[in-house]
Amino acid sequence: MKKLVSIICLMAVINVSFAQADTQEKYAGHITGENLAKHLNIIASADMQGRETGTEGQRKAAAYIQSQFKAMGLKPIPALNGYQQFYPLYQDSLVEAELEINGKDAVNGTDYNIPLNGNQSGEFKSKEIVVAGYGIDDEKYSDYTGLNVKGKTVIIFLGEPKKDGKYFLSGNNRFSEWTFPGITKKLATAAAKGAAGVLIVNPRQESFNERVVANGKKTGVYYPREELKEKTVSYALLSHAFAKSLIGDSFDKMLSAVKTNSIFDKEWYVRKKVKVELELKKERNIIQASNVAGIIEGTDKKDEYVFLTAHYDHLGMHNGKIYYGADDDGSGTCAVITMAEAFVKAAADGIRPRRTIVFMTVSGEEKGLWGSEYYSDHPFYPLDKTTVDLNTDMIGRIDTERMKDDTLNYVYVIGHDKLSSDLSIINEGVNKKYTNLVLDYKFDDPADPNRIYFRSDHFNFARKGVPVLFFYDGMLQADYHKPTDTVDKITWNLYEKRARMIFHTAWEMANRDDMLKRDLPLNMGTR
Repeated sequence: MKKLVSIICLMAVINVSFAQADTQEKYAGHITGENLAKHLNIIASADMQGRETGTEGQRKAAAYIQSQFKAMGLKPIPALNGYQQFYPLYQDSLVEAELEINGKDAVNGTDYNIPLNGNQSGEFKSKEIVVAGYGIDDEKYSDYTGLNVKGKTVIIFLGEPKKDGKYFLSGNNRFSEWTFPGITKKLATAAAKGAAGVLIVNPRQESFNERVVANGKKTGVYYPREELKEKTVSYALLSHAFAKSLIGDSFDKMLSAVKTNSIFDKEWYVRKKVKVELELKKERNIIQASNVAGIIEGTDKKDEYVFLTAHYDHLGMHNGKIYYGADDDGSGTCAVITMAEAFVKAAADGIRPRRTIVFMTVSGEEKGLWGSEYYSDHPFYPLDKTTVDLNTDMIGRIDTERMKDDTLNYVYVIGHDKLSSDLSIINEGVNKKYTNLVLDYKFDDPADPNRIYFRSDHFNFARKGVPVLFFYDGMLQADYHKPTDTVDKITWNLYEKRARMIFHTAWEMANRDDMLKRDLPLNMGTR
């Protein structure tokens, strides 16, 4: 009798397992090339004008995605009272700029240029200039040792020094934060030292071209990052000829050293009695961009969250040409929409996920991951309760550089060995069970020269400790960031298969007993 009961129980488990498998496949079957194309032909159409963040094209795309989320029955985000998370972007216009040296007006656009982003309206005056090398103050290297710049105008050069072929500060071939964000950090350092203002020499910008001059009159839209709120000072960029007129003949030695990333010779730290007055007045226009999100509420674990993300923005229009962005990232955007439709169909049949699934398309990725950065700093759901972000950015094409037999049956997966040991187990398991794609991990190499891990929106979840997987086709050549990234180039069967694999991964992660462990380091260095 006991043996019979055991057999019956085993058969019941097997039947449940097959039923679950059949259930997943049933709803994954909604994710078809036809359904993906239905959305992609709209998202990547001329009417969307390339979807550049902060433009009418981006707003049209957001409205379309919202309409689809609403029509299919995704719930809006309670904290937002709707489907869109708006975030501000700035665009500055010049009202007045003036730089006087010993009472004589310098020529804006020829002698100097005042970047509007990173500068605030205001003025500074000083009676002395001091050259402070690269403008770095670090325990490993400092240009300010023994240098008093309080109340003075500091002249600094962009860049940082190398020693034995490696950057002095990082100790390797990667530059440090003194190069990026660079200017911001150097200005904050000068301000902390009491400098009145800063004049900057870019060793690779001898004079100012039309584009730079135009940006000194009106900026593009930009994201107001927190570091810009640090105490800072106003600054101007100098042409090489004008900088030499201020510094003197030693300028040529300085410039030569900086171009080769040499350590600055302290003998070059010029100090002169020069009267400097700078005045800047600008006006700011605030432009709203948005992330678009909707949810299927979970059951017994509804206060835990699975995110499915993609960026819906692209490069817009330039010189009369539309950058359609069909693969980048129309493909990811439409995969999120279509996966949402599949999960909604399951929920309508009474098969709801245990965890709440958040379908979120973000803007600003092409500008610097703005939308996901804003979300990670202003989350509407707790990040410590977010079990995973599955990010999809370009899954509709074939990597033209990939010369392998599996070219029509692969996807690059990034993040599998970082943050959580559960990631690869689950993803590889569902792939083996349902889709049998080749999962290529080459971009997870810390030595990856393309730095792909840092180049899409999953990074802003990862930097907060949320486990992530990023799915990607690797198309860095061919039509990447060109007007020719169009719908007709999509490989539909492969696109469909990749989207189904992501759907199955999300299904498993939304319904397992435990949240994903957070037990691995992020071994990719820093962005």
